[in-house]
Amino acid sequence: MLETINADLGASVWKVLVTAGDEVGPDTTVVVLESMKMEIPVLAEYAGAVIAVHVAEGATVQAGDPLVDIEEQ
Repeated sequence: MLETINADLGASVWKVLVTAGDEVGPDTTVVVLESMKMEIPVLAEYAGAVIAVHVAEGATVQAGDPLVDIEEQ
């Protein structure tokens, strides 16, 4: 099953910690967003493989924008 992780709020992408092909576990931080000088980690909910990363460091995202696709294992 494909899981798309979306932004919960409008923010800047501070760090992208995964690339396509990476294996992640539940609660692995995949992206760190920055909003109002606060760092907000975005976590994978399931174990799986990263299929696609839709953002780059420095980009601005809005609530609901896709960040990372993970194929659940």
